[in-house]
Amino acid sequence: MSRADEHGPLVDLGHERPQVPARARNLSPIVPRASISGRALVAVVAIMTFLASITTGTVLLVSASAAEWQSDVASEITIQVRPLAGRDLDRDAAAVADAMRRQPGIVEVRPFTKAESAKLLEPWLGSGLSFDELPVPRVIVARVQPGTTLDLAALRSRVTQVAPTTSVDDHRAWIERMRTMTGATVFAGIGILALVIIATIISVSFATRGAMAANRPIVEVLHFVGAGDRYIANRFLRHFLRLGLEGGVIGGGAAMLAFGFSESIAGWFSGTPVGDQFAALLGTFSLRPSGYLALAAQAVLIAAITAWASRRTLFATLDDID
Repeated sequence: MSRADEHGPLVDLGHERPQVPARARNLSPIVPRASISGRALVAVVAIMTFLASITTGTVLLVSASAAEWQSDVASEITIQVRPLAGRDLDRDAAAVADAMRRQPGIVEVRPFTKAESAKLLEPWLGSGLSFDELPVPRVIVARVQPGTTLDLAALRSRVTQVAPTTSVDDHRAWIERMRTMTGATVFAGIGILALVIIATIISVSFATRGAMAANRPIVEVLHFVGAGDRYIANRFLRHFLRLGLEGGVIGGGAAMLAFGFSESIAGWFSGTPVGDQFAALLGTFSLRPSGYLALAAQAVLIAAITAWASRRTLFATLDDID
């Protein structure tokens, strides 16, 4: 008796073969979708995007506040009338104020009283002091019509003829310092963004190499049976683009929520020294709609950089397989 007879009759399937649906064949991608390295990369991209968004938002807030400061200060001129022996300080201040009102391009003149001028010194000298014996100058603030360019040399000559001890300050030096500080802040923000992007590229490169190492046998088989580099690269590109978008949405969304609630949080500290200092530096803590669009575009950009870095690393690895 043959072995076939011992095990029973054999069934002849003829030309029939088991068919696997096309959808079932695609259930196992080249790169695993839910892996530890993938989740770690999402966390890294989310953190990088959050830091980049916070940096960009802060730079936008500082730039907007600095622009408002420069606009307000550039529209005003400060005149100081210092006391001089033998001259009436109140009369000199009134005469300088009248001369400023007759100056073309001046829309408002506000002379400070003696008490108001002395109060300006309280942050440095403290309160409760008697300023009667101190040579406290009188301050006059003049607002310039927007778009008007004044001849400061002629203005100084006119007011010194009325009161010899008068000085005129157009705050030009302060505005230049503000521009320098704003430029330094923007430069520092750009530097931090560059570091974040470099760190993201390095992280994605290591993640891509890790995914390639874990799936190297599959990639080698696909490569040697005729699958082109572009076909394999597109699979990795979609995978890391999805991870980058997921991390970008998480990090960018968290940053947008932080800026969205920052105005309410700042209201809790309103009236305190810390709150006043931050309000003077960053304004209302609220981003404009263009700022939120910039943060969303930045999150998409980081996701695109993630996909690009994975593609470059993949092609380098495929060259090594060749």
